[in-house]
Amino acid sequence: MSYLEYNVKTVPAGWRKMFYLNWPIVVLLSAVAGVGFLMLYSVAGGSLSPWAEPQMKRYLLGLAAMFAVALVPIWLWRNLSVVIYLGALALLVAVELFGAIGMGAQRWIDIGFMRLQPSEVMKIALVMVLAAYYDWLPMRRVSNPIWVIAPIVLILVPTGLVLIQPDLGTALLLVIAGALMMFLAGVHWLYFAVVGAAGVGGVYTVFLSRGTDWQLLKDYQFKRIDTFLDPSTDPLGAGYHITQAKIAMGSGGWTGRGFMQGTQSRLNFLPEKHTDFIFNTLAEEFGFVGGFSLLVLYVLILLFCIIAALQNRDRFSSLLTLGVGLTFFLFFAVNMSMVMGLAPVVGVPLPLVSYGGSAMLVLMIGFGLVQSAHIHRPRSR
Repeated sequence: MSYLEYNVKTVPAGWRKMFYLNWPIVVLLSAVAGVGFLMLYSVAGGSLSPWAEPQMKRYLLGLAAMFAVALVPIWLWRNLSVVIYLGALALLVAVELFGAIGMGAQRWIDIGFMRLQPSEVMKIALVMVLAAYYDWLPMRRVSNPIWVIAPIVLILVPTGLVLIQPDLGTALLLVIAGALMMFLAGVHWLYFAVVGAAGVGGVYTVFLSRGTDWQLLKDYQFKRIDTFLDPSTDPLGAGYHITQAKIAMGSGGWTGRGFMQGTQSRLNFLPEKHTDFIFNTLAEEFGFVGGFSLLVLYVLILLFCIIAALQNRDRFSSLLTLGVGLTFFLFFAVNMSMVMGLAPVVGVPLPLVSYGGSAMLVLMIGFGLVQSAHIHRPRSR
């Protein structure tokens, strides 16, 4: 036993857990959030209001929530996984009954000090319940068709409720995250190959039907696909957002125009500059160097999650840590892809950088679960 380990063990048990926190993840999360504060200050024209100051308060609340969740034993979170999942499912149903409507979608529940988006809660709840399911299920049954049905139902039920809102972006994230959890748990690759082949066949059939008597999509839906593939076909309509986003990103060059010097955001050409397209503001003001630096921070967070999962000998903790890390990866991968024109614009925020309360708070609670798994992992005595 090293001198440091000896001294840690002499600290009272309650405080000892703070030493066992995965502090590199805490530092990296704070660094990413700091980038978000800086950009929200910039897009507001050099003012802490209306976005930067509330975002700072939300991050502090999220940080406190992360520490609180981290100190709770991981076995308790495993036992509560089904309850949390059912609670998130009930919230999704509640959205359909009396949810708040914004920008043509019914996705939020007003709880006074903030508007809660239950679909964000479901992203973590789904990871928890799938990790608990595969922790309970013996490995020899993981690929048995009978035991594959249950996780599929767990994924598709909330996905259907989210699609009704409608929120295609979050629905896709739930499906992808759920599929990744199944793959990590050891479900045979042939299941994914069959689903992938069916998906490719479905897409091919949709395009094949265009202009026929049995056309599967409406004309306006095909027009959206055309605009995604070539935004210049409708630069002032459906292609406006991505066209302006590309201009902002391209004008930044290698080192950017300078802090608070981005013309696209300052002159309000860039849509949703404080939420979905905040990465373009960063790229315009700090160039390739700024955008790549943020990407490095994201990748480091993901890397530390993978390392923590590999070090943990508890199956639930490992799957949970990988699940939260991959959900985080899907957030920034999808957002960056869509604002660069590599994927359709589906309204996925840039984690810890885009303005918003629900996404940040839920994500910090998710990392609290990662910390709980790290703190309470088996250690040599």
